[in-house]
Amino acid sequence: MTRFSGVRRALALSTLALAAGVTFAKDISLLNVSYDPTRELYQDFNKAFARHWQAKTGDTVTVKQSHGGSGKQARSVIDGLEADVVTLALAYDVDELAAKAKLIPADWQKRLPHNSSPYTSTYIFLVRRGNPKGIKNWDDLIKPGVSVITANPKTSGGARWGYLAAYGFALKQPGGNDAKAKQFVANLFANVPVLDSGARGSTVTFAERGVGDVLLAWENEAHLSLKEFGADKFDIVYPPVSILAEPPVSVVDKTVDKRGTRAVAQAYLEYLYSPEGQDIAARNFYR
Repeated sequence: MTRFSGVRRALALSTLALAAGVTFAKDISLLNVSYDPTRELYQDFNKAFARHWQAKTGDTVTVKQSHGGSGKQARSVIDGLEADVVTLALAYDVDELAAKAKLIPADWQKRLPHNSSPYTSTYIFLVRRGNPKGIKNWDDLIKPGVSVITANPKTSGGARWGYLAAYGFALKQPGGNDAKAKQFVANLFANVPVLDSGARGSTVTFAERGVGDVLLAWENEAHLSLKEFGADKFDIVYPPVSILAEPPVSVVDKTVDKRGTRAVAQAYLEYLYSPEGQDIAARNFYR
């Protein structure tokens, strides 16, 4: 070997060594399949997480959103929609991903704090300005002439929380029992003129189309309605008793393992529990 060929060989090896140490930033995409009224929450959160992840890793992450009634969204994932994460309205819908499609483990709720619920909410009433029908409590909803707007409990997780809140109210009344609670809920739904498939559709029916006297609403959806349509048009009524709603989140194991996105998907959900994530949830009227 000549002196020059030895130098060339050494330079080549040095170049290879340097190249081996170089890491290139990645462009990563995630799909978050969520329930109806979380659009604004995740628009804000996705921007914050993208900044956080790029500062931490150098990688660019884009999070796409899909929204609809929680039960309908769960069915879409079961039928093949490749969600990296689901952020649905209630645990039952996430359980279906495990039970019917084996997309996640049965003990998925144990993987994150608070049974994998990074924020909570409740169900309240949105009424026309001045509350002309005097609606203050759940039993006002079954009075003759009161038109109630809510989504379909068969497709909307929020509507199921509302159903349970009404059922629980009736159950706690003097002499309350299952039969009376079921009849109370039946009477309530007899006052519902239209059932939208999701909570956001019900908001549009009530706030934009002007249908109904009262909207059974997620707390965040009621406050967003005041911002969107004007605080001079509606009042928010907190009934004396309602329900603590705990919307859960989960990585979809089958998808993230297929796409190689487990690390970023897990970090995305964990960041919901961070101080910034919690602040964003609070600003969007979650608890």
